[in-house]
This record gives sequence, structure tokens and C-alpha cells, in this order.
Amino acid sequence: MAKTFFFYDLETSGLKPREDRIMQFAGQRTSMDLEPIGEPINVLIKLTNDALVSPGAIMVTKITPQETLRDGISEAEFCKFVMEEVFVPETIAVGFNTVRFDDEFMRACLWRNFYDPYEWEWKDMRSRWDMLDVVRMTRALRPEGIEWPFTEDGKATNRLELITKLNGISHEHAHDALSDVYATIAVAKLIREKQPELFNFLFLIRGKNEVKKYVNLENKKPFVYSSGRYSSEFNKTTVAFPLASSRNGNILVYDLRYNLEVFLAEPAFSSAGLEFSSTSYTGAPREPSLRDEPLGHVRNIRVENSNQDMLQKKQTSANHPKIFPIVKELCFNKCPAVAPFTVLDKDNGWGKIGLSKDIVMKNLEVLLKHPDFAERQRSEYENRPEFPKAPEPEMALYDGFLDDTDRIKVSAVRNAEANKLADFHPDFHDQRLPELLLHYKGRNFPESLSESEASEYEKYRKARLERLAPSFLKELSEVYGRDEYIGEELKLYFESLFDTDY
Repeated sequence: MAKTFFFYDLETSGLKPREDRIMQFAGQRTSMDLEPIGEPINVLIKLTNDALVSPGAIMVTKITPQETLRDGISEAEFCKFVMEEVFVPETIAVGFNTVRFDDEFMRACLWRNFYDPYEWEWKDMRSRWDMLDVVRMTRALRPEGIEWPFTEDGKATNRLELITKLNGISHEHAHDALSDVYATIAVAKLIREKQPELFNFLFLIRGKNEVKKYVNLENKKPFVYSSGRYSSEFNKTTVAFPLASSRNGNILVYDLRYNLEVFLAEPAFSSAGLEFSSTSYTGAPREPSLRDEPLGHVRNIRVENSNQDMLQKKQTSANHPKIFPIVKELCFNKCPAVAPFTVLDKDNGWGKIGLSKDIVMKNLEVLLKHPDFAERQRSEYENRPEFPKAPEPEMALYDGFLDDTDRIKVSAVRNAEANKLADFHPDFHDQRLPELLLHYKGRNFPESLSESEASEYEKYRKARLERLAPSFLKELSEVYGRDEYIGEELKLYFESLFDTDY
């Protein structure tokens, strides 16, 4: 089969991939020239009876739980469909912030339905890409020919619905998955038309092996890097430098916009050190909270005072110091937008990102005088707080890979019909799988449960809902008046799960 793009988008019940659920899946296959192939896909997925929703998310998407139950397919049916008919060999899955958001939801959904959570991304010549960082680097380095949006207070923003509006692209129903897919394809076409060289370059280096040719510890060189963690004042782009190794084969990089010695002299640095953006100030891990500006495992230094011009614009109060990610993790498998240092030498590249070669080389010279800094960052990152133990196996997909024996048994589970599942009790090696199988049967094939299994599943279901209920009720009370119909639907859905009036 010829290589194709599959542009896709999800609407979900909330922002937490391992806990929330996919409610809508939409996509369109295209040729490598971005021309449509076949009909679009647009399906709803039934919300499972162990899941609540974020009322705020539903107010945005306008998809109610009742609508998914009426018109949707089960999660098991959905996973079978996408693995057999959507993510076929040589498919390049692509979207707008899909790598950090939608792809994570896909992994979690596949895992809890007994599919490998990773194979759809790489096996049989499959791969993935993400238009968000392409947009960021295009805006920073080659913005010509495209209109770029700003917020009312003058801050640069890359929201999809604003880019489409400014550039005359039809996008009538933002936050509807299929409408967002069409908009993403149109933006991709716009960038390829106006800046084909950059578009093609970023496409060719989307894979981790290609990125490593430009960013590695064996041949350290400054490189251009666009990331959501960098300041919008400089179009999310800087010149970075490979610093030290990180977990899972990734790498820590230093932002050469900053003079390290300025930070080393700061009291905040010596007392508080570097902090992780994926943890709160108390050190308790939390989930990323913004879809279009996702947080990663990033080291930050809080800066209270500095004489550098670039730090005088921090516009922050003493009680809310600006956080500068001078060291962050670059994940090779997340299609990072990187480019050679030399791209800044033409078309006023340096001026566009508010830097000069002299500043970068001076800051690099200072950085290299402190080799202990790199080792400290490597050590601190490796010793960062782990996420707490997952309260349920559905959320434990990152706790380890399955062995070959369990892979065979997992395949048998997902291929089994309901009548076969009733008497199917594999002797799994992985301790996560027996409980996961019980929940899988309860969600998708309740008729396959024995009386004792049904009782056990109901106990799990009620405990999970009770854990989620306080947050749901609090959020519902905050948004209830914004849409009376949806507010009532969510209230009724909640009551139906608990079989009681609230």
C-alpha cells in the first residue's frame, strides 16, 4: 500500500489521557500531496459505565454522554476498527497537537482494550507527525505569506481556529473533530504552498533517528528548536544545545538565549534549584492541563531579579515570578521541530527570534565552563519524583512492557467473542492484566461475566465513580448555567450511573 497521511482528531471527556475517555474520533486519509482519499471517518464512542466526564469539556464539544450511548460504538469495536481499517501499513498519523494529546488518548484506549498501545505508531512502516510544532517553527522562521493571529493583549497565539479565520480557511465548527481535521489539512496545505522547503524538511526529520542527526551528545552543536515551553514573545523558538542524557533515551537541552552565570548568581537558583513543570511546587505530580500548550518534563528556574535586557520584560509580580525553562527534555519520538543552526543566517532569521549569533556563542562559551551543571541536571532529572502508583490497571500502561507470552494471550482476548470470554481465564504473567480483563469484560461484554465477576466489577465501578464524583459535581456547579440543556443532561447521566437523584 502506498504511503498516506491520515489526519485525525479526537473530542474527549476531559484532559487526562489515562483517566478520561474518547467520545468522538474523526479523520481523513490524504495522499502525500494532501489530496483526500476516500470518505471521511466520523464516529462516536460509547462512554463506558465506569466513566464520568469533565463538564467543562462537554460545554466546549457539545457532545453529551447520552449522545454517545445512542449513536456510538463500543470501545472494543472502535479499537478493532482503527487498527484494521484506519492505521493500516504505511500510514502517517498526523494532526494538530496529536503527539502530546490525541496520541496519548489512543494509547490508553488501546491498552485498556487489549491492544498494544504503541504498534499503531511504528509497526509496518507506520509513523506520525504533528502540525502544531510545524506551525510554530514556520511562524518563527518563515512567516511570510501567512497571516498570524494575536490575542487581544498582543500575545502571539497559534490556536487553530484563529489561524484558519485569518487566512480565509473554512472552519465553521471549531472543537468538532471532523471540522478540526479539515482545518488542519488546510493549514498544512497553506504552509506547504507558502514555505515548501521548511515543510518538507520538517516532514523528513519527523522520526527519532533523523532528529538524532541534528541533536546528539556525540557531536554537540547548537540547533534551532521550536517548542510550546518557550516564550511566545520569541515565537516559541530558540537556539538550544545538547546538555546531557535523559530517561528513555531522550536528551536534556539548554536554551542558549540565557547566560548561565546570571542564573547561577541568583539566590532563587541556589535555594530552590531547578523545578519540574510536570510537578506542583509541593512536588506532587499532576497531569498536563492545557491541550494547546502541553507541559512536559521541563526544568525551570524561577528568576526574581536580573539585569539582562531579556529578563526585564518578564512582567510579573514578586508573588508570581516568571518561570524560564532554561533546561528541558527533548523527546526524540515526539516529532520535535528542530533545524540546523545555519537556517538563521538568511531571511533575518536571528532577528525574527530576538537573538544574535554573538549572544548565542557567548552563552555557549559560558555554559561549557560549567561541566558540572550538565551532570547536575542529568542526576536531578533521573531522580525526579515518580508518578504515584496508578489506582487501576487502565492507568498503568506505562508501568512496563508485556512479555512475548502475554502478548499472545492479549491478542486472544481482543479476538474473542463474548461467549468465548465467559470461560476464558488466561494465566497472565503481568499482574495488571487479570484485573484489566475483568474490567474489559464489564465495560464491553457484561453478559460474559459470571455472578461473582459481575459483583466484583460493580464494586470497582462504584469505587471509581465515587473517586471521580466530587470533581465532577464541583465542576458541574461552576458551568451549569452556561448551557441549560447540557447541564441537565450531565446531571441526568450522573444520576443514572449512581441510580439515585442528586
